[in-house]
Amino acid sequence: MEPLYEEHLAHGGTIVKPYHWLNFSLDCINCPYHIRTGEEARVPYTAFHQIFGFPYEPTNPPTKHLTFYELKTSSGSLVQKGHATNCTGNHTHPESMLFEMHGYLDIAIHNNSGIKHIILYSNNSPCNEANHCCISKMYNFLMMNPYITLNIYFSHLYHTGDGFPAAAWNREALRILASLWPHVTLSPISGGIWHSLLNNFVKGVSGSTAFQPILTGRAMADRHNAYEINTITGIKPYFTDVLPQTKGNQNIMAQAALESYPLSNVFPGQSFQGASGQLEPNLIPELRIPVVFVLVPYRDLPLIQVGENSHKLRLAVRHLNMPQVSIYNGKGSKTSPLEN
Repeated sequence: MEPLYEEHLAHGGTIVKPYHWLNFSLDCINCPYHIRTGEEARVPYTAFHQIFGFPYEPTNPPTKHLTFYELKTSSGSLVQKGHATNCTGNHTHPESMLFEMHGYLDIAIHNNSGIKHIILYSNNSPCNEANHCCISKMYNFLMMNPYITLNIYFSHLYHTGDGFPAAAWNREALRILASLWPHVTLSPISGGIWHSLLNNFVKGVSGSTAFQPILTGRAMADRHNAYEINTITGIKPYFTDVLPQTKGNQNIMAQAALESYPLSNVFPGQSFQGASGQLEPNLIPELRIPVVFVLVPYRDLPLIQVGENSHKLRLAVRHLNMPQVSIYNGKGSKTSPLEN
């Protein structure tokens, strides 16, 4: 299996050309290194705020796409983390790059059989428009790898409203992808997931500083996203609506809410409690806001039965026949445009 990409060593991980023929371009500030792994995947807080809209709404134009990812074993152990950015020069979305046949994720699971779960955290939900085919590539990837589960989190629904020409097409593709539940989940980023992103993917934010209050506007947007994805796919994310506001028992009620669906189910191996077993004070969710907890299947799932699935995507995925390439290892790296 010959890869389409080139991977270069960098200080904190690797930087990757998703297609070996990409070069530096005036049309795209991210070219040619659209995938970054390990600590190279961290982005400045300003960029995270502008693109993902935390703790407010996004301030960047909708043409900017950023996807963080985690590759995990069946027990939830992290194999690799990274991020992918869209290419404005070639009009390619991050999901399209990651799930390309013989692309980065295809080769990653081919070389590491321990990878069983892929988790995406994107500012936009995946689309299936003709120039991108993101959902088609995801679907084909899962059909070729039926032992892999895919959990997708997003902060904004991309081109699903009636004002977009491809909205009906995107909604249908999301329904088909969601029909692979429990191997696929589509959920809004919310609650403790925001805190995990800050801790794992944002520069200069770690430990207790990652647990910033989730403002009411952001939480309401997350709740709206949960409603919309349920309307589109027919699959309802699990969430707790409003926590009680009585000050005297807020610690007890917050503890009970978390115990009813602990965040450790969403983030295996990560504890949100102090040494005393009590919730850290800054981890208690803000009162009067909806707190969304998403059920994420991690282990002991049946294989996808390809022959039994009646849903077929109409959009065929086209792949270029690339010449033989090799993976290069080098010391040099390009500063991420997200630094600017």
